[in-house]
Amino acid sequence: MMEKSLLYNGPKKEIVFLDQLKLPLEQKYVTCKSFAGMCDAILSMKLRGAPLIGVSGAFGLLLWCLENRKKYKDNETGKFLAAFEKACHEMAHVRPTAVNLKWACDRVYRYAAGLKTSSVDKIIDSIEKLCVKMDADDISICEKIGMNGAKHIKAKHGKKLRILTHCNAGSLATCGYGTAVGVIRSAHAAGILSHVLVDETRPYLQGARITAYELSEDKIPYYLICDNMAGWLMKKGEVDVIITGADRIAANGDAANKIGTYSLSVLAHENGVPMYIAAPESTFDLTLKNGEGIKIEERNPAEVTHAHGVRIAPADARVKNPAFDVTPAKYLAGIITEHGVIEKPYVSNIKKILG
Repeated sequence: MMEKSLLYNGPKKEIVFLDQLKLPLEQKYVTCKSFAGMCDAILSMKLRGAPLIGVSGAFGLLLWCLENRKKYKDNETGKFLAAFEKACHEMAHVRPTAVNLKWACDRVYRYAAGLKTSSVDKIIDSIEKLCVKMDADDISICEKIGMNGAKHIKAKHGKKLRILTHCNAGSLATCGYGTAVGVIRSAHAAGILSHVLVDETRPYLQGARITAYELSEDKIPYYLICDNMAGWLMKKGEVDVIITGADRIAANGDAANKIGTYSLSVLAHENGVPMYIAAPESTFDLTLKNGEGIKIEERNPAEVTHAHGVRIAPADARVKNPAFDVTPAKYLAGIITEHGVIEKPYVSNIKKILG
């Protein structure tokens, strides 16, 4: 499996991460020691993928603590926590759609607030241990998602599968192993994978640049396709299963994911191809009744008008660039989690499995 996308160097109190904007042409690692640097890395998509930006956000908050440690006396816990809460709020809103970022920031703040009778140094040391644990937990969770997904699709479909995936939900979108690509890895290891069809995923090309790169590194057979080829390949019977990740899942199973996922779900429904979402519990937002409440991030028009810094559209072109769309639960065959595969009826089964 690929190297980790993010590493915490404890002795030097710094984060080292792979700049995903440079892939696949260059493997460039960036060293970050500042809260602002981590916010920028997440916003600019040097670090991306819902589970990864959650843990990255947590480490960013740790860097805030380390940067501000000397501003507070050891007994000024109240002042420290008040300022830390503001930093948590800032980090949680760097990118609005993926709930994992807010989930991670809320978790770190609640943990810190629970130590309000401790010294500032003790709180910071405890946050450091929590972040390291969150990193390790994410890898374990993804491995369980992969195992559960491969077991389920083998039982349901039981042959050499041609799996289509969209965007990147692999080891580089998580702390390791991946969600949707984790299922693909497990399917490959179990001998039930024929090959993967990888959507290029315009406009940022996460499929072409990152998923294809991961599969190449792991010697997993794949074909790269343009986004608008997927429907035709389904009609020709060349797709057995679709598996993607998700950035936020509502209480009824509606799932936000990279733009283009909704189109795939409609095409899958039309052509009788089962479509699955693979995501950890932290991606669920049970405060939302359905996907209508999910805020969709609108990103820089230059992502559409330019490719690798070169303009490909007229200078006066007006652009719409929503980064995500929402797939209705009715089009999903199941949601693969670390706790098992959730099937219809989603409202009751999500409650049953996630409590």
